Amino acid sequence: MKRREALKMAFAALRTNKLRSSLTLVGIIAGVASVISVMTAISVVQGAIEQELSVLGTTTFQVQKYPPGDFGNDVDWREIRQRKPVTVENANAVRERVKNVDLVGAELWQGGVSASYRNERTNGRLSVVGGTPEYPDNNTHYLDFGRNITNEDVAVGRSVAVIGFGIAEQLFPFIDPIGKEIEILGRDYQVVGVFGEKKSSLGGNFDNYILIPVSRFQRAFGMRQADGSLRSVNMTVRARSPEVLNDAIEETRAVLRVERGVPPGADDDFYYFTNDSMIKQVDHATAGVKVGAFVIGIIALLVAGIGIMNIMLVSVTERTREIGVRKALGARRRDILWQFLLEAILLCNVGGALGVATGVALGNVLILFTSFEVSIPFDWAVVGLLFCTVIGLVFGLWPALRASRLPPIAALGYE
Repeated sequence: MKRREALKMAFAALRTNKLRSSLTLVGIIAGVASVISVMTAISVVQGAIEQELSVLGTTTFQVQKYPPGDFGNDVDWREIRQRKPVTVENANAVRERVKNVDLVGAELWQGGVSASYRNERTNGRLSVVGGTPEYPDNNTHYLDFGRNITNEDVAVGRSVAVIGFGIAEQLFPFIDPIGKEIEILGRDYQVVGVFGEKKSSLGGNFDNYILIPVSRFQRAFGMRQADGSLRSVNMTVRARSPEVLNDAIEETRAVLRVERGVPPGADDDFYYFTNDSMIKQVDHATAGVKVGAFVIGIIALLVAGIGIMNIMLVSVTERTREIGVRKALGARRRDILWQFLLEAILLCNVGGALGVATGVALGNVLILFTSFEVSIPFDWAVVGLLFCTVIGLVFGLWPALRASRLPPIAALGYE
């Protein structure tokens, strides 16, 4: 019997028993959808996180006192808080002594501030970054118009600022902000530039940043935070090329260990990270959820597989006379085996396809409430369908063997 004919007969059998087929599909759909929905949701969130992390270019890495993010890091926070802060002087040493880097920036941050111009005032959720001229390049946040802060601004501690796109729209909706003075915590800063618009998919707002010279920041905000601890610099370092990135990291580590007096054999008293290392941490943090969803999906599919086997056994019993007639007309055992096996596989894959569609739809519900982008985990969809094929093959084999082994005479006489 040709496989095309067997496929037509399998479809016909499923259409004949619509209610039974539909009830059997529920288990398959639930199993596949549980896996795909979780994987899709993780893929959506992970894509957004990776997009946020892409503020570092492929040749840029950061150095800071604290570990990057909280993606499953098992660290001793008491020990970390007691470390010396990373300083502007550390950044200057890297800039002067590491040959494989071309840009080294230093950043200090203060959140929860507001800015005003005449009668207009922003909310109190702005962030002020005291930085160096390398900030736009190292953070891939470039100017829309005006100028950047300069080394001279940093050297003399000028009260100048580059403001975010959103701040410019709010404080200067109809006028050119360049040359105007804004007030931040009672101090005036002359606007010299405006950053280009840069959206955030995780709810943050790159457009609510204000960049001022790091030296001005130290005078205005002091070197201690609200809890009394010393501020630590976030250092951004750009290697000369992707090929020398690892060399630049090792050279930077060596310089910092000397500058910070780290004894030979002791662990670094600072952290460094790149885009790739952060993304790997995110993958590691979500690995447990993926494994859990996969195990739950497998259990659901195994239960559904048992149901399929029972349904197929009932189908064999109901179609015993049909099997006898086909064998009397010359059908071989393998023809009968292939027919019933194909029905089981087809049933599982129809359920798998519906489960994939349902899972993708459920997993992308997040985009209705966020600015995340739609994600379709094609690799997991393929895995789901392949596993459905295996379930159909395994649990459909016994009913198919039973049907193929029926004696023609006994099958014809079955009532």
